[in-house]
Amino acid sequence: MVFEASRAKAVDQLNNFIEQNLSDYSKLRNFDFGPDNRSNISCLSPYITHGIINELEVIDKSLKKFSFAKNEKFIQEVLWRVYWKGWLELRPNVWTDYLQELEKVRNEFKDDQNYLNAIEGKTDIECFNQWVNELKENNYLHNHTRMWFASIWIFTLELPWQLGAEFFMKHLYDGDAASNTLGWKWVAGVQTQGKHYLASEWNINKFTNNRFKNIKLNENATPIFSDKTYPINKKYFLNSEILEDQTLLIFENNMTFEFSDFKEHKFKKILLVSNDTNRTINLSEKVLKFKANLLEDQRTRLEEKSINCETININDLKNITEEVYALYPTVGENLDFIQNNQLKNIKFLYRKLDQFSWQYCNKGFFNFKNYIPKIIANFN
Repeated sequence: MVFEASRAKAVDQLNNFIEQNLSDYSKLRNFDFGPDNRSNISCLSPYITHGIINELEVIDKSLKKFSFAKNEKFIQEVLWRVYWKGWLELRPNVWTDYLQELEKVRNEFKDDQNYLNAIEGKTDIECFNQWVNELKENNYLHNHTRMWFASIWIFTLELPWQLGAEFFMKHLYDGDAASNTLGWKWVAGVQTQGKHYLASEWNINKFTNNRFKNIKLNENATPIFSDKTYPINKKYFLNSEILEDQTLLIFENNMTFEFSDFKEHKFKKILLVSNDTNRTINLSEKVLKFKANLLEDQRTRLEEKSINCETININDLKNITEEVYALYPTVGENLDFIQNNQLKNIKFLYRKLDQFSWQYCNKGFFNFKNYIPKIIANFN
């Protein structure tokens, strides 16, 4: 598996999937045939996460190929990330609390042999060990495998879910604060209180075509208990009037300005913001390199359109004194930097898709799912 860091490669991958493999997606999507055979899934998430291609672009191309009814499962999966982001935007303390809990368990487990064996792929569970190596080598795991992995980590190896979420975030090309944190919380049983996900030998056997033998798991574990509740913070994701000839900041989640909602506005300069040091979760060198190459690809595309741009380090934001705009970085490490340094001269610009969709993220995904036809119709 190779994820090339360019918009051109992302579009090629999207087009190839739509033409060759979309028709069987709903039937085959849960199967993990191994890293050498990913034809049953799109593998677009590393690009969507970084805004190299956007969700509406993917959905539009899929609907030009097949009807909504035939595409419904694929479209739902594409919009899961929009839902998770919106859910976290309405409850940002979930992210703050996670980082605080992570700091605590890090200290408790830094010398724990069970934990060290897990992150080195040296457990007694063959499939888990293979997935650890696959994650480090390819910086990607099949979505179904992520659920098995998290369940084994939490309920069989009995390790804190917070450390597992950190391990994923460190190595995944598509890692983001919302999908990753909330996905781990869901498996543990603390996202939807009392409802956890338990991996089972028969399920792994079925959906890996019996690639693994003698998978001994705790299949009777009870959900992790948490007494924390998170009321919704009422937020209005409104764009202020955009003045011409201002500076625009672009973070790692919005790296295709030329196809964004704001492409028609005349900014005097675009600053592409790199963040390789100011993170609570230290990312692997390969993930940082992937992000850096995607930023470079965006800079090249902007320069080809004669747009004035440069790449800066996130620390340089503290030296900017005039008012600037920024494509909203969403809850996570980059927003944390802005808030922790009280950079109040930055005015956020929100994507139309997020503005419209996040109003439906106040409950569970099954409620959000009911609004998907309305969301699509709004942008058709």
